[in-house]
Amino acid sequence: MTGAHTSAPGDAVAIDAAARILANVEQVVVGKHEEIALVLAALISGGHVLLEDVPGTAKTILARAIAQSVGDTSFARIQCTPDLQPTDITGLSIFDQRTREFEFRPGPVFANVVLVDEINRAMPRTQSALLEAMAERQVTVDGVTRDLPALFLVIASENPIDQEGTFPLPEAQLDRFAVRMRLGYPHEDEEVSIVAAQRHGHPIERLQPVVGVEELAALQRAVEDVYVDELVLRWTVQLARATRQVAGVAIGASVRGSLTLERTARAWALLEGRGYVVPEDIERLFLPVVGHRLLLTASYLAETRAFGRDEALNQIRERCLEQAPPPAPAWER
Repeated sequence: MTGAHTSAPGDAVAIDAAARILANVEQVVVGKHEEIALVLAALISGGHVLLEDVPGTAKTILARAIAQSVGDTSFARIQCTPDLQPTDITGLSIFDQRTREFEFRPGPVFANVVLVDEINRAMPRTQSALLEAMAERQVTVDGVTRDLPALFLVIASENPIDQEGTFPLPEAQLDRFAVRMRLGYPHEDEEVSIVAAQRHGHPIERLQPVVGVEELAALQRAVEDVYVDELVLRWTVQLARATRQVAGVAIGASVRGSLTLERTARAWALLEGRGYVVPEDIERLFLPVVGHRLLLTASYLAETRAFGRDEALNQIRERCLEQAPPPAPAWER
């Protein structure tokens, strides 16, 4: 790095708020520290999350726990089906017989935390209703544009196993998600503790807020002040650009990929208790942030079919790191 950087008092306040949210959510989502941190990194950096996992892995509980950890926030769940209409998400104008005027009834997308369950079961036209909301934090209905809440997080889920009656998300929509990840099953001891803890009801019902909306807004502003060394910033861009050149990738990460990787890394640093980004942050977040933005070639997918997409992306990651190695520490230069 070109110079030393220490945490400022403002960093310490933000780090404390981030740690409280993380610890609070871990009370109900057991054994998933890094996965929860990834979702929170997306939240405080202004991004959205796509959870690709089988049913019963706490996707809904995670979304609810985040909403309940922040005071005065709203949570909405959209259950996607093939007959779901765009207005079921955005809302619609209804004619009021008494006033003889149209009155807008907001849809569930106007909540602070929105869980879009099994998003790939919705028709493409309905899926696209989320594009404007996710990208611009606004929706347009009947020619009128309405702003969404300042605190706005979409957590979408999809089942990677059951493909019948589903509509895969197009690349343009995948690019709107800051992070794509899996929660996975807990370890045996963790699952035992989960079962034991729910004998008298789910812990989510007892979860209390630990930060307010203003405190979370301050945390989001603090992300902008997290220090990123010039060498780390340049390497972040080089790593994203490497995806456009390595074998096996038909279309690499866009500029949005570079922007999201850098911003999410700053949020991740706060969650790790630092006011600065280190190369390990970029390396850890590379696949969750960039992996779903890559369109792999048909020949490479055929070649790695026996290993699965995750292993295929791991190989791409290694190729990118070979082409764009991380910057050496200051004492080695």
